[in-house]
Amino acid sequence: MVEDEGSVRVDSWVWSVRLAKTRSLAAAACRAGHVQVNGERAKPAQALKAGDEVRVRQDGFERVVVVRKLVRKRVGAAVAAECLVDNSPPRPPRELLAAAGERDRGAGRPTKQDRRRLDGLRQR
Repeated sequence: MVEDEGSVRVDSWVWSVRLAKTRSLAAAACRAGHVQVNGERAKPAQALKAGDEVRVRQDGFERVVVVRKLVRKRVGAAVAAECLVDNSPPRPPRELLAAAGERDRGAGRPTKQDRRRLDGLRQR
C-alpha cells in the first residue's frame, strides 16, 4: 500500500520500511528519543510526509533516511528500498568494535570441568 498524498505516523512508517522489527519497537524507539524527524525528537503519532529526513538510532549506529514515498503497511524489502533514500554514514568495521564478553581461557571463574576436578581432589 504505497501512497503519494497525505501523511502517516512515524512509528508506522519506520516499521513499514523495515527500520524496526515491530511497530511496538518503533513506537518505543520514538518514546525513548531514538527517532528524529527533521532534527526534532519525534513522538510515535507524529505525522510524516514525503521529503522529511528521519534519523533512527539502532545499536550505537544512526540510520539517516529521507522519505520518498509513504506506506502504511509493511512491505517487502524491494518496495521498502523504493520508499526511502538512505544517507547513512558507513558502519565501522567489526574488527574496530570492542569485543565484549570474551575472556582468556583459564581466567575468571572455573568451568564446570574445573569444579569437578577440585571436588575430586577435596574428597581424597
